[in-house]
Amino acid sequence: MSKTTMEMLTELLNEFDKLEHLKSSDIPGIDLYMDQVTTFMEDHLKGTARDPINDKIMTKTMINNYAKNKILPPPLKKKYSKEHMLFLIFIYYYKNVLSITDINTLFGPIRDKYFGKTGEFGIAEIYDRVANMCRDDMEALKAGIIAKYEETEHAFDDVDSEDSDFLRRFALISKLSYDVTVKTLLIERMLDRMADETKR
Repeated sequence: MSKTTMEMLTELLNEFDKLEHLKSSDIPGIDLYMDQVTTFMEDHLKGTARDPINDKIMTKTMINNYAKNKILPPPLKKKYSKEHMLFLIFIYYYKNVLSITDINTLFGPIRDKYFGKTGEFGIAEIYDRVANMCRDDMEALKAGIIAKYEETEHAFDDVDSEDSDFLRRFALISKLSYDVTVKTLLIERMLDRMADETKR
C-alpha cells in the first residue's frame, strides 16, 4: 500500500533533521590537496544529494572552474585552506539556485575583503553566523511546508478518490515550486542590483 502524502512528507522532513550541519570548527585546520578536498565534501555533504550513491558533491573539474572564474581564490602550492573549504561549502549550496555569475557577484566582495586576512573577523566567522541563521530557520521552513500541505489537503475532495491523492501531491508540489520560483526571482533581482552598484 502506498503512503499518504502526509506520511511521505513527514518521513522526508524527518530526514532533513538528520542532515549534518557543518561548523567551521569541523573543517580541518590543515591545508588539503584536491583529492582530500573532494573526499571531505563527499563524506560530509552526501546526505544532501538527491541520489547519494551516484551524485558527486564536488568534482575536481567543478573546483577548477570556480578558481578559473575567480569565485574561489587559487590554491597555494596546490593546497586548499580552511577558508577555501568554507567557500566551497557555500558554493555547493548556492550552485543549484544561482548562476556562476550570480555566485561571483555575491561572493566577490567577501572574497576581496575577508579571504586570507588575519584578524578576529573573517571567513569562518561569516560562515558560522550565516550557517547558524539557516539552521535556526529549519523548524519554520518545515512548518511552512506543512501549512502548504494543509492548504492543499482538501483541494480535490470532489474528484474520484483514485486521482485525488495524486492531484493533492501535484497541488503541493506546485505551491512549493511557486514559492521557490518567487524566491529565486527575488534573489536574482537583488543580485542584479548589487552588480549594478559595483559598476558605479
